Amino acid sequence: MESQAASTLTSSIPILPGPKCPGLPAPPTGDFFDETQWTVLFALLDAILPSITAAPKVTDDKSQYGIPGADIRDLIDNTKKNLAEPPSDDLLEAYLADRPCSDPNFTYGVRRILSSAPSSALKQLGAVLTALSTRPGSLILTGYVTPIQEQPVHVREAILQNWSNSWFGTPRTLFKTFTVVAKAVWAQTNSLYKQVSGFPDVPINWKPGKTQDFGFLQFNAGVDENDAAVIDTDVVIVGSGCGGAVVAKNLAEAGHRVLVVDKGYYFPPEQLPMPQEQGAYHLFENNGIVNSIDNSINIAAGSCWGGGGSVNWSVSLQTQGYVRQEWAEEKGLPFFQTAEYQNCLDRVCDFMGVSDVGVKQSHRGQVLLDGARKLGLDAKVCPQNSGGNEHSCGHCHLGCGSGEKQGPAVSWLPAAAKNGAQFIEGFAVDKILWDEKSRAKKAVGITGTWTSRDSNGSVLAPVAERTTRKITIKAKKVVVSAGTLNSPLVLMRSGLKNPHIGSNLHLHPVNFIAGYFEEDARPWEGGIITSVCTSFENLDGQGHGSKLEATCMLPYAFLAGMPWLSGVDFKLAALRLRHMAGYISLARDRDTGRVYPDAAGKPAIDYTPSAFDAAHVLEGIIGMAKILYVAGATEIRPFIPGVQPFVRAKQNGEQETDLGIMNPEFVNWLGTIRAAGNKPPHATFTSAHQMGTCRMSSHEGEGVVDVRGKVWEAENLYVADASVFPSASGVNPMITVMAIADWIARGIAKDMDGQK
Repeated sequence: MESQAASTLTSSIPILPGPKCPGLPAPPTGDFFDETQWTVLFALLDAILPSITAAPKVTDDKSQYGIPGADIRDLIDNTKKNLAEPPSDDLLEAYLADRPCSDPNFTYGVRRILSSAPSSALKQLGAVLTALSTRPGSLILTGYVTPIQEQPVHVREAILQNWSNSWFGTPRTLFKTFTVVAKAVWAQTNSLYKQVSGFPDVPINWKPGKTQDFGFLQFNAGVDENDAAVIDTDVVIVGSGCGGAVVAKNLAEAGHRVLVVDKGYYFPPEQLPMPQEQGAYHLFENNGIVNSIDNSINIAAGSCWGGGGSVNWSVSLQTQGYVRQEWAEEKGLPFFQTAEYQNCLDRVCDFMGVSDVGVKQSHRGQVLLDGARKLGLDAKVCPQNSGGNEHSCGHCHLGCGSGEKQGPAVSWLPAAAKNGAQFIEGFAVDKILWDEKSRAKKAVGITGTWTSRDSNGSVLAPVAERTTRKITIKAKKVVVSAGTLNSPLVLMRSGLKNPHIGSNLHLHPVNFIAGYFEEDARPWEGGIITSVCTSFENLDGQGHGSKLEATCMLPYAFLAGMPWLSGVDFKLAALRLRHMAGYISLARDRDTGRVYPDAAGKPAIDYTPSAFDAAHVLEGIIGMAKILYVAGATEIRPFIPGVQPFVRAKQNGEQETDLGIMNPEFVNWLGTIRAAGNKPPHATFTSAHQMGTCRMSSHEGEGVVDVRGKVWEAENLYVADASVFPSASGVNPMITVMAIADWIARGIAKDMDGQK
């Protein structure tokens, strides 16, 4: 629980207008761990985010981390000197002394995150926690006979630090797992952190946009579980994201009966953006927790009405020429070099009002442009799908409250509705239905389960307290637009056997880097990505390399990956968020992985960034470090394990020559980044772009769909989302997805017109 001082400080914060947030369901029971396992886990998390106080005030060395009195005073004084709007001494002391493990919001958040993990992973983690609770297990894993939960907090911290540098894989994997969970949940739930950092849950001048009336179809409960409601339509589209929404608009405008279904739910602008924990839970796949099997990469995938287009960052880059050439010449798909494909790109951009005119640069966007110019690198403004509006919102990762971002739920789906399209939210597709009278596989619809909202119109009540109904949808055409992680699973569940289904997974893996600046950057304000540096995009001469972009600076999304060096260092580094500028090095990955259903039927991700692709990411990080240096960053932190931050030395007097990036100290520090490397699974990789698992190809032996998006194995069945990309797009994929979906939809319309 928070201290009385913290509670008093909290009560003085004014309450401003903000979204009507949906809330969270009751926390899971956590019965996947026993009491001892939970005790060990929270003992570790306690060491990651300890209560820090002056040594003379320590009353319990298991829960308090003591610092000599004079040193903590210096800590507070030096911290305040480096902040544009420093908190009071009392608030800083309360922040340092805060113990997250005594806060129910933190403990519930940990339970909620872990409850989303695969049961196999929880079983393995539980076994480790049990071992740590014993003397033999503790000796093997920590070097101490005393079980870890009985150690003082400073010893537990030292154990974690040793794990981070271990020669063995298991300790380093444990270190990464425990620290990421602790940092993410803390950033989501800690009210004191918001006060000292200045981070607001609500954007400045928040004003909700228009709520769309989708008229979602509703159903009564069936007589029994086999009593399915039956609907007839011309086209059923599985998924409401960037692919499905474009298909819906085009086909509805062509005069066809269209029904769009999605497992996610619609959250209107008045509920957006959500607070961090709620947004992660309601808007993303698996409540925001999707990791590769080896834990080498974390994946963020939208899973709500509007899909990824509801939570993306507005970047609207068209498919580049060298990628189009590769798809046309190497993949045998000449369509991508035709004027018609360019027409598709322009058409979707025009509909959303995509433009780079009037884009206001955020602090970090301007830093990227200025630093790149000083180094002679290529950088440009990123066009946005904001309909000509400035749209300077740093919270869009958690939903667009203004409605200025012209994503699927704001533009494409309402346009489809105006032309008669119908919609079902909360619909989990089971499988595609086949014509039993046909020798060839011919899709005739889908079946699945609908789950209503609860009696309050929310989605918080347990499923057992809400209406569920089996639904059969009969259709002339079936379009699967469930996203790269789920579209192949739908095809697999439906009995399709093409070995390319689920293969060829591209993820655009990224590493992060941050710079601190003297000025007040307020990184939660302004557009998330407003500029891009392209000088490193073709490192191999064949179109593979990395792009440098700013990144989302919402605390949980950014700080979870920031290297943890110690409890004191992390709390103080996070405190300076308002002076930070964060960036990603995003690789156009050459090498691939696959997705397949786990034991629970959820996507299992078999993907590890290859040495080839990781090297390109690392080059981008080094390039971004140079940009930050010449742009005046006072401290640079690459999110690379084992690398200490670079702190710029203060110059006394004028130098004869400004050495810039040739400064020997800086050059030597860059060498430590190369020496440390970013080898997975211990380096922090993240993906927000998933592509390729239902690859488009010139013949059946190379992919899943043909150039028209039709599945090779079946009639009347199409895929229209990023899963059909022949290879990685190399740019934020929204516009490419929409252009391909536009092409596929127009082909379906012509086909259906010819069948009349």
